[in-house]
Amino acid sequence: MKPSMDKKIILVFGVGELQRSIICRAKLMGLYTIGIDPCADAVCKDEVDAFEIVGGQDFEGTCAVVEKYGVNALVTAATDKPLVMMARVAERYGFPFYSIETAQWSTDKYQMKQRFLEGGVPCARGRLIAKAEEAGDLHYPLIVKPRDNSGSRGVKLCRNKEELQEALQEALQYSHFNTVLVEEYIVGQEFSIEGLHYEGKNEVIQFTEKTTTEFPYNVELAHKQPANLTEEQKNEIRVLVSKIANCMHFENCPSHTELKINERGIFVIETSPRLGGDYITSILVPLSTGINVEDQLLSIALGEKVDTQAGRVDRASGVCFFCLSEGVVKSIDPKIEEVVSWPGVYSFELKLKKGDAVHQITSSLNRYGEFIIVGESYDEIFRTMKHYSNRINGLIEIQTL
Repeated sequence: MKPSMDKKIILVFGVGELQRSIICRAKLMGLYTIGIDPCADAVCKDEVDAFEIVGGQDFEGTCAVVEKYGVNALVTAATDKPLVMMARVAERYGFPFYSIETAQWSTDKYQMKQRFLEGGVPCARGRLIAKAEEAGDLHYPLIVKPRDNSGSRGVKLCRNKEELQEALQEALQYSHFNTVLVEEYIVGQEFSIEGLHYEGKNEVIQFTEKTTTEFPYNVELAHKQPANLTEEQKNEIRVLVSKIANCMHFENCPSHTELKINERGIFVIETSPRLGGDYITSILVPLSTGINVEDQLLSIALGEKVDTQAGRVDRASGVCFFCLSEGVVKSIDPKIEEVVSWPGVYSFELKLKKGDAVHQITSSLNRYGEFIIVGESYDEIFRTMKHYSNRINGLIEIQTL
């Protein structure tokens, strides 16, 4: 049954934890939310106004939901998986979105690299391989990446041919392709850039500084906003984001671009026409800028006015994910419940209890919780994050094996 005609209707692709925030924002805007997910027990299925089980590749089934409810727009958050399907649906019904080609380029890291090279976007040397011998004249260390996955799954650094062959087999487990992308490793500090692309504009909303695990895996452990960059670097990045948007044909979308900076310049790792995960756009950007990018994306999807200036502030925020020694949780001090009341703490979550095993972090899916903080400057966030991380780790006793 269609909802009442006084509400606009938005279709949300994915009804998991990653989409929880944008579902909440849509409801706060008075929208009627339809959620689709291939999983019958999707964790947020009770938070949308209507829920339908639809396979990720079921185009006609998705279109049937659009017509059943009279959908006005579509969105997702923090995932690449439905982007091609969304572009196909948007094309059929004339919803504001980007092209099917853009979605295809954005969900295949090899095609993305080809667009970068054609568009003059600085990036690492790389190629597709099915076996280690095909790396050819690429210089070690190399980064192995599944062409069609996210969240650092299957991404690994290799220092020699033997490690490359092992990592290649691991990466293929996370991919639908029979080849993987290998790239020469670029040294440098890593950043992500949150942008919006609408009405022909390419606008950078915030600069995020990243901290990652030690190699061989490269999993994000912390994000700080605004990043510690000079104004000259920020301006160079703004130009680069516009160049990326032009070669990828970004329009009617946000963007999440990852890059590295070293003494040789700025190098783009990858990009995607979606909101960033890890609470970057859902929580950190609103805390540090006063701008809710999810609200702006909903406005874009509905063909409404975008406003990235009203309510803008100049603050700082950060998220720190726990990195603990491998072993078994022997005890957790009850004082850990007080963390949420520490000065500057916005939220805190620990996904461990006594007796749980703690393994090496190999992707964003097997981290053990996080705390989010807000402050007035980068320096304050930097100091607070380090201090609180040490205090929290001291409240968790790990028995090593």
